[in-house]
Amino acid sequence: MSPELRKRFFIIAAVIAGCFASLIPINKRINLGLDLKGGMHLILKVQNDNLPTAQAKEDAVLKSMEVLRNRIDGLGVAETLIQRQGDNQILLQLPGVTDRDKALDMIGRVARLEFHLVDADDSHLKDALSGHVPDGEELMIVKKEGDTPILIYKEAAMDGEGIKDAKVDFASNGLQPKITMTFNDKGTKDFGDLTTAHVNERLAIVLDSEVLSAPNIREPILSGDAEITGDFKVEEASLLALALRTGALPVPMTVEEERTIGPLLGKDSIEAGIHATIMGGVAIVFFMCLYYFIGGFIASAALAINLLMVLGSMGLLNILMPDSQVTLTLPGIAGIILTLGMAVDANVLINERIREEIENGRPLSASVSTGYARAWSAILDSHVTSLIAAFFLFQFGSGPIKGFAITLSTGLIASLFTSIYITRTVFNWLISERMIKSLPMMHLFKKPNFNFLNKKYICFALSGSIILWGAIDFMHKKDTAFGIDFAGGQIQEYKFSQPITAEGLRGLLKQGKVQNAVIQTFPNAPENVIIRTQEDTSFQVAAIFKNQMPDNAFQVLRIEKVGPVVGQALRTKAVYAIVLALLGMLIYIGIRFKHFSFGAATVVAIFHDVLITLSLILISGRQIDLLVVTAILTITGYSTNDAIIIYDRVRENVPKMKNKSLAEVINESINQTLGRTVLTTFMTTLSALSLFYFGGEVLNTFAFVLIRGFLFGTYSTVWIVSPLFLWWQGNKKW
Repeated sequence: MSPELRKRFFIIAAVIAGCFASLIPINKRINLGLDLKGGMHLILKVQNDNLPTAQAKEDAVLKSMEVLRNRIDGLGVAETLIQRQGDNQILLQLPGVTDRDKALDMIGRVARLEFHLVDADDSHLKDALSGHVPDGEELMIVKKEGDTPILIYKEAAMDGEGIKDAKVDFASNGLQPKITMTFNDKGTKDFGDLTTAHVNERLAIVLDSEVLSAPNIREPILSGDAEITGDFKVEEASLLALALRTGALPVPMTVEEERTIGPLLGKDSIEAGIHATIMGGVAIVFFMCLYYFIGGFIASAALAINLLMVLGSMGLLNILMPDSQVTLTLPGIAGIILTLGMAVDANVLINERIREEIENGRPLSASVSTGYARAWSAILDSHVTSLIAAFFLFQFGSGPIKGFAITLSTGLIASLFTSIYITRTVFNWLISERMIKSLPMMHLFKKPNFNFLNKKYICFALSGSIILWGAIDFMHKKDTAFGIDFAGGQIQEYKFSQPITAEGLRGLLKQGKVQNAVIQTFPNAPENVIIRTQEDTSFQVAAIFKNQMPDNAFQVLRIEKVGPVVGQALRTKAVYAIVLALLGMLIYIGIRFKHFSFGAATVVAIFHDVLITLSLILISGRQIDLLVVTAILTITGYSTNDAIIIYDRVRENVPKMKNKSLAEVINESINQTLGRTVLTTFMTTLSALSLFYFGGEVLNTFAFVLIRGFLFGTYSTVWIVSPLFLWWQGNKKW
């Protein structure tokens, strides 16, 4: 073995060993996203708009984050993420939290505790009940005491800032929980002064504008201890004590976006993702080995290393940047499957180039060397354009979409290393050691000679018809065309112990006054149901199920809620991502090919692919959401890859075919790359099909979009880009 080969094998071994090392132990190196292990993802809006100064608004957000962190620490939730977003939003992730009601109560409770003196004059209370409330006073209800009305002074005699500790205790009978509080030094003095000055008067304990109790001050309380009694449940008292000892929120917060994943759905998603990865990988490896024989085995080994490098890079990032929170999400698994399919593209291109050189009579060693050299520029350009799409996905995506962008990016970078460096090293070693003397391969097309350009008007008419159909369908559906990510609303998914019907559930929801609910059931899983509503009805729906179907137990698989403001913002980000990705591709292609007419034709064709795909989504009755946008941006990268590979061949053929017109050169180039085009489309579609059939319900529409997009991406490259480029280029030489 030559020193150069020895050096290359050492580098490959070092990379593989480094990837394994960065994955040990795997349960600590690969963080699972909330959609895989369950938990809550929340975007909270701090209601600081009415605060007087910019500094006060800033302080309100920072104080809210501090209070949230203290409360969550009190719950004992590990690996939480609290990040500020924008001017007044907070991102909160709670892995493993499955008690949604408890978490939302804990997060949303302001916990502003105040002590108000009670007006003991019965005549004043009588006047207040008749509608004449004295100035400076307020009529309240003590709910914990049978809705007893009392009249309190609006100005608080003392607030809860002086509370040092609060915990749950029990009354003398040992059954009824109560909350005992301890004040700090200042609070002890203030409370002592208050109770000394108002012996034999009632003091109302008000929490978040609700009177919990209004006991009589029998004697001064100088010990710094106090208690809150009432008709509490143990869980309620525990949350209240936690809120009191961690401090009050400076202003209220509202949930703008919620994605709660139950542990059962997370487990099912992991199993579905692993199943889809295995099925997609096996299908690709089987076909590559069957079609390219030795070349296919080498490419398959490179794909396995590609997968290892993607996972290893995630582990390495979590080692180097522990706070980076690089996680493997369900769309991330989809990204891995997709990169395996797209990595095949480079290997197919290399093998096809090697075959051409062998058929031209070159020796095997020279054929391999020339094949890699001629495939390099097309492989580089296609990977860069896909990385441009992934970059804008990461910039404008949120949550799991960023996970998809990360795995797609690392997979593409790994693909460059495995397809160019590793496979060439193995080929060179096998040839140098005389272990192979030939590279037999199957042949899909011997010498195709189709006239692709003369079908352009038929194709234009077909594309125009589909796009027009989609536009009419969109005008008819309007806002229902968008999923909750963009239109706002709520999705609830449940799994019952016994099969249910949509008709039966619809009747129960109408009785419970849940209006305009869209109910979806599944023939292959009759125990599962998805309910879509415009408003937050999850508590109402759960109560209906418990009361009306007590014998049919249910589990919450997921609840997703997006407010209309957040939905509009996500829609705007999606448009930015698509437009900027197309612009980035136009600039890169124009620079690389030195002809912006080709870049413009490619971008128009990609825009055509986007419109076709959106039309097919609408026609099929599916909705446009963030995962659809993710799939569309993936398609744009794939379509560009196809166009680049064909026009890289055109660029190569122009000097060789000086006596032929540009139309003839383009047609010849499409025929020369036809085998690669069909094979790559077939294998990337295999990856998407594994997602469609085995990736679970969440990724079903995502895979649906990819399958249609891959097919129409190939179609547009051949029948849309080529005529447009020819028309724009005119008589100018290329």
